[in-house]
This record gives sequence, structure tokens and C-alpha cells, in this order.
Amino acid sequence: MEKVLVTGITGYIGQHCAAELLRGGYDVVGTVRSRSKADATRAALSRVAPVSNLRFAEADLLSDSGWAEGMEGCSYVLHVASPFLLAEPRHERELIGPAVEGTQRVVAAAQRAGVKRLVLTSSTFAIIAGKPTGTYGPKDWSDTEADIGAYAKSKTLAERAAWEVAANGRMELTVINPGAVFGPSLGAAMDGQSVAMMTKMIAGKVPLIPDMALGMVDVRDVAKLHVTAMTATGAAGARFIACTAQPVEMATLAEVLRGAGYAKAPSRKAPTFLLKFMSRFDREAKGMMPFIGKKATLDNSATLAVLKWQPTPMAESFREMAAALSH
Repeated sequence: MEKVLVTGITGYIGQHCAAELLRGGYDVVGTVRSRSKADATRAALSRVAPVSNLRFAEADLLSDSGWAEGMEGCSYVLHVASPFLLAEPRHERELIGPAVEGTQRVVAAAQRAGVKRLVLTSSTFAIIAGKPTGTYGPKDWSDTEADIGAYAKSKTLAERAAWEVAANGRMELTVINPGAVFGPSLGAAMDGQSVAMMTKMIAGKVPLIPDMALGMVDVRDVAKLHVTAMTATGAAGARFIACTAQPVEMATLAEVLRGAGYAKAPSRKAPTFLLKFMSRFDREAKGMMPFIGKKATLDNSATLAVLKWQPTPMAESFREMAAALSH
């Protein structure tokens, strides 16, 4: 089978992507900043997939070295993005600079290596941020002139940079735009906003539920969509929204958790004025503010039709993720 390079293979989404590829018979090259991380990733993947066709290449998104060697002979590249984070960094450039520069570097290296198609992990936050409540689709872009937070801005600018670099070559580019990702980990450190939120809810550390609703998706669905998008007819040059069409309220997540026996999950909503006050000194609350009270509906019809997506019910994802975090 053909060879695929996966960036971010040590991460939550990256490991699921690699497992899906290995089960499909592909040769997989995973990039790691340090080979010391390779053994743990191989061990995690070996529990769910054959790993005889898995190898690792040392490469850093902020350095040119290692990319040509890692991509040699690869037909496809999955550039899996950073975790979903709402907490504001002290300076937005801490997120934006590496996200844009790293994406430009990977796309350009893939073009030089003669890769047929690169699948980029972006985010629905590159589509809906800075927009009022409404319906949005693959042709929409977040408003980077608005106060949308560093994460949404970094995802938007990084994806735009990918399209700009890809326009100067023959390589095909396809983008997956997941919403908030839930579901069990294969062994990677489950960092990111969805994990932090659920961990706190289970432990009773979230006394009140923020008035926030997001498109959501199971991590296993995200992996399957990446692999399908590599070869799907009609996927080249397209963006695919990977999440529930209707936004899921945080209150729904809490309700599912309480129904599954996690009695400490909250049941009362947080007043918006309280979150506004907290945002003055809490970086996570500050990161939530652009999305409080807004409910964006997302048009995922192309994902369902072109990539033949059959979404996993989010209640199932919530319960399995909570069980994994509780052990």
C-alpha cells in the first residue's frame, strides 16, 4: 500500500488517524520532535492496529530539517493540528506564529516531495468565530479583525496560509474542519479544551455550566474522515465541516454525564455577567467570551455526501470519554 506521513502522531487526534491508516494497510511515517516519544506511541497503537508498517521521522514544525527525509516516497500527508484550546495565551503570537509557520513549512515540503494530496486538520473556529448566531458552511471564514481569541485566529490564519501555499503547486489540498472533539484516547495525553472541561465536570470542579454551544464530533470520526479525504473523488480543493450540524450545549454534555452516574456534573447555568467578570483574570473564561450565547449552525452536508460520513452519536462519545478519564 501507499505511504502516508502523519504530523502530530503522538497527539490525541494524530494517534487515531495513524491507527485508521495502519488498519487500512497503509505504510505510516509519524513525525516526532524527539524519538523518545516514539516508543509510547508505538505501544499505544499496537493495542488497536498492526504496527509492522509504522516508522518515525524526527522533524520539528519550526525547523526545515527532517521533512524531506520523512516525506520521501509518501503519496499523502495528514497534517494534524494542535489541540483545541480556549484559554488565552499571554501573547497571541505564542499560538499564531508557530501555527502559521509550521503549516506553511509542511505544505511546502509536501509539494517539493511530490505528494499527491495533503489533508489538513483545521477547525470550525476558522469558520464561525466573530460571527453572529446563524448558519455557516465551507465557504465561510472567521473574522480575524474581530476579538475572536488567539486560538480561533491561529486556526484561521494557518488554514488560509495552507491554501495560499498550495495554490502555487500541483499538490491537492483538502481540509477537515472539526468542531470540539470528544471520545476516548488511545493513550496520548488527552490535552485540550474538551478534555479539560469533561475532567472538571466529572470531578465536580465546574459548579456552573457556561451558556456555550458548539458543533461537536467523535475523535474516531475525525480520523476516518481524514483517511477517506485522502483519496475521495471530489475532495480535492474542498473544506469539510466535521461536527454536528446543530450546536450542542454544554448543558447537554453535563446532562449526559449525570445520566451516566457522574453525580458531580453541574446542573445550573452560569450567568453571563459572572463569566464576563471572571474573564478579567481567568484566561479560560476570557477565551470563552467570543462564543458565549452564540449558536452557529453548520452545514455539514458535503461531508455526509462526499466523504460518506455516518456520525457517531455524541452521547456515546461523552460516555466513553468519561469512562476513559475515570479509570
